[in-house]
Amino acid sequence: MPENVGIILLLICLFEVKHMFADFYLQTKKMLSGRCSYFHPGRAQHAGVHALASVVVLFIVGSPPWFIALICAAEWFIHFNIDFWKAHHTECNKLDPTQGAFWRAMGTDQLLHHLTYVAMAAAWASVVL
Repeated sequence: MPENVGIILLLICLFEVKHMFADFYLQTKKMLSGRCSYFHPGRAQHAGVHALASVVVLFIVGSPPWFIALICAAEWFIHFNIDFWKAHHTECNKLDPTQGAFWRAMGTDQLLHHLTYVAMAAAWASVVL
């Protein structure tokens, strides 16, 4: 396998592991409650956990500091807004895990996050490789 392909796959895998911990292990009650309003401090903190973990991932793969700052700020904004859409759609429509619409929203939310990591890896490749 070409070295460039291997490092990009490693980067995406690191983003995926980061995502699992930030999205499923490190959320607090504050991050998970009352998320129907746009300006929700818990959502901002949750997106911040993602962005800070991405700082670590991007440092591991030798990214320049300016790139880390720029891409992680963009990730914070994108993650915040994806999560707002899902929270607004599920909580404000009173969806629960027994409903198909809940799982479609969850799947769409996760897909958008994972596509964000593909875009971040592509941006990284265009800058670092």
